[in-house]
Amino acid sequence: MIPVNEPLIMEKDLEYVTDALKTGWISSEGIYIKKFEEAFASFLGVKHAITVNNGTNALILAVRSLNLPVGSEIIMPSMTIISCALAAIYNNMIPVFVDSDPQTWCIDANKIEEKITTKTKIIMPVHLYGHAVDMDSILKLALKYNLIVLEDFAEAIGSKYKSKMCGSIGNIGAASFYANKAITTGEGGICVTNDDDIAANLRKLKNLAFIPEKRFLHYELGFNFRMTNVQAAIGLAQTERVKNHIEKKIWIGKTYNSLLKELEEKKVIQLPTEKEWTLNTYWVYGVVLNKKLGINADEIMEKLTEKGIMTRPFFYPLHKQPAFKKFDWYRENEIMPVAEYLGDYGFYFPSGLTLTEENIQTVVNEFKSVVNEYSKNY
Repeated sequence: MIPVNEPLIMEKDLEYVTDALKTGWISSEGIYIKKFEEAFASFLGVKHAITVNNGTNALILAVRSLNLPVGSEIIMPSMTIISCALAAIYNNMIPVFVDSDPQTWCIDANKIEEKITTKTKIIMPVHLYGHAVDMDSILKLALKYNLIVLEDFAEAIGSKYKSKMCGSIGNIGAASFYANKAITTGEGGICVTNDDDIAANLRKLKNLAFIPEKRFLHYELGFNFRMTNVQAAIGLAQTERVKNHIEKKIWIGKTYNSLLKELEEKKVIQLPTEKEWTLNTYWVYGVVLNKKLGINADEIMEKLTEKGIMTRPFFYPLHKQPAFKKFDWYRENEIMPVAEYLGDYGFYFPSGLTLTEENIQTVVNEFKSVVNEYSKNY
């Protein structure tokens, strides 16, 4: 079985973790927290990086740190992980969903303005699968309507929009260090910002809102979202070689592109794009089937599993999630054709850092053998 992802753990990771264990600082105190935060901030080109215990909580914390009114609206793509919506819901705010761009699969910047109301406070662009969002359009809208830009760059660590790193462009950014990310700490996440006040609020709120003057006196409610020193030790080692990880990801993406180009030319599948204004790091390698094949993503993934190829589906659109039906803001009949199509026909291949050229060739050969059975039908 070729796994969809396998984390790359090397000697330096083990060295730092062993050192952290030997010091006895295995929880949320210790030198590796600060070292990791400083190294990641330097890599991204931001002033502040604040570690947390996972990517979902990074988004929740980011929203909470902005001190916005209850009932505020946060605009986000429908085609993304549910964590983005939870960042709104768990802060007593309202997620507002936008359809996807049919080429980049990210939020369609041209469809955001029509969703802005007097309650809108945040635009949350999600850089998807390694490709950047059209950030100039986002920033123009934010300036026009006095909105905050919160970037989710979990899937675009190392990706760039023009000359800037994804995550460093908006007012605040959030990312995950889950096992399949370009930098992993197993679980874990981070918030980043250039704003001193936001950074101070993030640090306070992630640590139960303790205050220096009297530790167990609380004037507001915070969270226990702390990362451990052991996790940070792994993160530091990963950050020190992240450029190598990114180069490998891009090589994987380009290799798939080369081997699958013929199928795209025949309009059997759609491959990832790379707009002139982005550096796509191909966090995962996704394809979208032509529905004329007569087979959807779930069906072809099942066939690939039988052949020893692990895959994952694209996100199920948030505007169709059954869990949201109980909320007053849920719109039963909302239609977002691009996100819905991507959810039905999109999936991604093995894309981990341990992947070899032989693995990729095997994946492509098996995929082509399945597709050839159906491409004769049209």
